[in-house]
Amino acid sequence: MIELKSLSAGYGGRDVLHGVSLAFKPGRVLALLGPNGCGKSTLLRAALGLTPKSGGEVLMDGAPMEALSPRERALKAAYLSQSRPVPSITARRMVLHGRFPHLSYPRRYRQEDQEAVDRALQWADAADLAHRPMGELSGGQRQKVYLAMALAQDTPTLLMDEPTTFLDVGHQLEVMAVARRLAAEGRAVVMVLHDLPLALRGADDAALLCHGRLLICGTAEEVYASGQLDRVFGVALRRVETESGRQYYYG
Repeated sequence: MIELKSLSAGYGGRDVLHGVSLAFKPGRVLALLGPNGCGKSTLLRAALGLTPKSGGEVLMDGAPMEALSPRERALKAAYLSQSRPVPSITARRMVLHGRFPHLSYPRRYRQEDQEAVDRALQWADAADLAHRPMGELSGGQRQKVYLAMALAQDTPTLLMDEPTTFLDVGHQLEVMAVARRLAAEGRAVVMVLHDLPLALRGADDAALLCHGRLLICGTAEEVYASGQLDRVFGVALRRVETESGRQYYYG
């Protein structure tokens, strides 16, 4: 489990994140919510040591993050960032990059690596893209390939920064379904999301950031009931009970 304790971090000597304490719990999907620029992406990057922290600590399975090598961190948590370069390789070769932490040098892919990639491509609904060059794919198709790469890393924690970007509604729901399957396996899944109804409907827990500070963290229902989402986003978020469960919408 990854735990943030009074974590502060930022860029160029200016903190974006201020004293955030938060745990990424196994078996739970956590939606990380907040307006643009509130520190959501910084939080994920600081949790992995990709952005230097200015205060507090990050624990990975009880050990200080700094005590672990980059490879050891990569075996504990996979990260799907907002944007990635588009190399001149096929989608399958891109997904194979997710297996790097599991390989010794020189890298030689094993049968288990190939099987992990096949499984990840299926889960991300990207199997039909496997042999296509990355440069020929649409934004939504690339996003599915990057998701597959993160899944192929096969870690107990998965951090996803806006994983539904470029995806149509159907594929957004599929990404949430993948998150739920991973949580059912006992993994911790953290997702930065801007679609509040999707987040509240699909996540177990939600954490709301504003101006770099954690306003509230609890179950998705607790965060909804607090009224903080309406205040922070300036919207009227409403809920209705249906035969298929609670549905959220903007009133």
